[in-house]
Parts: sequence; structure tokens; C-alpha cells
Amino acid sequence: MTEFRFEPLARDGAARTGRLHTAHGVVQTPTFMPVGTAATVKAMRPEEVAATGAQIVLGNTYHLMLRPGAERVARLGGLHRFMNWPGPILTDSGGFQVMSLSQLRRMDKDGVTFRSHLDGSEHRLSPARSTEIQHLLDATITMAFDECTPFPAEPEVAASSMRLSMGWAQRSRDAFVARPGYGQFGIVQGSVYPELRLESAAALTAIGFEGYAIGGLAVGEGQERMFAALDVTVPALPDDRPRYLMGVGKPSDLVGSVRRGVDMFDCVLPTRSGRTGQAFTRRGTVNLRNARHQDDQRPLDEECRCPACRSYSRAYLHHLVRSEEVLGLMLLTQHNLTYYQDLMAGLRGAITAGTLDAFAADFEAEQALGDISAL
Repeated sequence: MTEFRFEPLARDGAARTGRLHTAHGVVQTPTFMPVGTAATVKAMRPEEVAATGAQIVLGNTYHLMLRPGAERVARLGGLHRFMNWPGPILTDSGGFQVMSLSQLRRMDKDGVTFRSHLDGSEHRLSPARSTEIQHLLDATITMAFDECTPFPAEPEVAASSMRLSMGWAQRSRDAFVARPGYGQFGIVQGSVYPELRLESAAALTAIGFEGYAIGGLAVGEGQERMFAALDVTVPALPDDRPRYLMGVGKPSDLVGSVRRGVDMFDCVLPTRSGRTGQAFTRRGTVNLRNARHQDDQRPLDEECRCPACRSYSRAYLHHLVRSEEVLGLMLLTQHNLTYYQDLMAGLRGAITAGTLDAFAADFEAEQALGDISAL
């Protein structure tokens, strides 16, 4: 049986490459996880997601609890079979929804009662129930249940929230069913306060998890504060365990976070942007809704290997987006995920070669040039 373990490999400064060994395959890190909230990466077939280079995807406990239901997924053979994704799956515990659905929930020291955004029915999530749902889903990586602290938060509010989450982390760990090749991650909270981040990291390390996530960032604090929090938090986490920055982010966020030692990322940005006509390229973002693309026969990105860039012009992509054709959002979603995976592959290669500083400088310079209009 495969042991769940993280194998650090090359290093360049604080950055590192590695292999995450799981029951459902090996993940090369640093890695970006496409978000499949409701057991699907929107507008993408699993085969297409894999073709971008993705090795692990993310699902969501809260949404899958509501529909189709964790017990149903278990009866149907688990999430991997249900969504036809044989590779590793990480499931968010529902902690983000504690913050994002604050108008639809009541929270107490033992958990959260949600009123469904679908039909108004009530559902209870506690550390034990969240962990049980993720077990029923057969998640490769289970996340501890926590409260994602909103920003801004006064120090005393952030401290109370963090300490509640640390209590829930212990209860999540107590409920976790250990199996070969499966792991559970604790989540560091503490807002932008260094002393709270360190307290949280120490508490989670004392409990002992297979990996450690950094939560409560990319919620409005800005990149500078986010990087400052990483500068404090990452060195306080065990070196032999993967580090996962939740809900991040823009390409520049990924580059800067990898340089600070982060191994894993997820974000809805590439898929959501693809559905709204925005593409990420080596020269920054491109809005395909703009009229300047309507007669442009060039590919979106000449260096990109995705179907949108290999087979279609900017003019055609512009037409699809303006006409609200489903093919447009499919192609742009696949393009954005390909760009993100290629960026991660480039970062892994630069760390291995010891050229990460040069890679980051080239990335920033190319992004600053901006898109070039057709002549």
C-alpha cells in the first residue's frame, strides 16, 4: 500500500520541488489544483483537465453535502469514480463557507448550522461531520474544519477565531480515519498578525497532520500583507510536510508564494475568468470582449499549447465570447488552466536548475510588457 508522504527534492532559496505520494498517484510540487467545487471543473471534462497538466483537483464538502449528498456519492463508489477523476482529490472542509455564507449560518463553539442556498433546508457541519463527509467522498486529502477569519479583523477577533479553529482542528484529527495513502491537513489561521500565525502553526504541529495549509489569506488583505504573513508562517511549519496556500491566486501570487516555500495552490480565478472572457497569458491578462480582437487572426498566445491557441484565432474567440457561445468559455477555461499548469512546470524547472530568481525576473518583465495589439 502507498504511504502518504511528501518527498522534498530540489531547493532554490526557500522554494522547493517535491513529490507528494498518495493512494491515488504522485503529485509533482509546486502544484496548482483546479477547483471542481461540485465534482466538476466547470466547462471541462476530466480528460481535458488532465491534458492541461493538472495532477490533483479540489472538491468542496459543503456543496457536495447539499447536492448530491455524501452518502449518495459513497453508495456510487466514491468521488473518484463519480466524477471520473482517478487522480488525487483534496476536499475543502466547508470552512470557507463559514465566512462566505455568513448570512445563511449560525455558528457556535461546536460547529455551524447552515441554511441551504439551494432550498433553505438546514444542515449541520461540525469538525466530526465535516471529516465524516470527506471520508464518505473518499477524499485523498481531507481538510480540518475551521473558520476562515474575514478581513479586516481586530486582533482580539482574529485571536478568538483562530483559537476556535485550533480546537476544531483537534476534533477533526480525532475523527479522521487513517488509511494508507490518505492524509489530513490542518489549517493555519491568525489573519495578518504574526504572533497569531505562529501560535496557530505551533498548535497544529503539536496535533500532527500529514500536511499544513495556510488559510485566511487572499480575502482582501492585499499581496504585500499576504506575503508578509507567509514570511512568518512558512518557516514555522515542518519541512517534511507539504504546505498549501488556500484560495490563491493570481499568477504573480503563485510566483511570489513559491519563492517563499509554498507547495500547493488552488483558486477559482483561471476557470471563473475563462467563463467571463478573460485570458491569462505570458504578457498579462487579455479581455476577449474588447472590440480590438474582432479582426485579429493571431492566436491568443503563440507559445501556448492549448487547443484555443493552436486552432483558433483571437477574432473567433472574441466572436464566441460576444455571442455567449458555450464553446468560448470552454476554450478559454482550458487555456487558462493550461497557462497555470505551464507556469507551475516552469517554476519547478527553475527551482531544479537553481535559476528561480532569473525566472521570476523574466516573468515580471514579460507581464509588465502587456498584450500587443495587432498591426
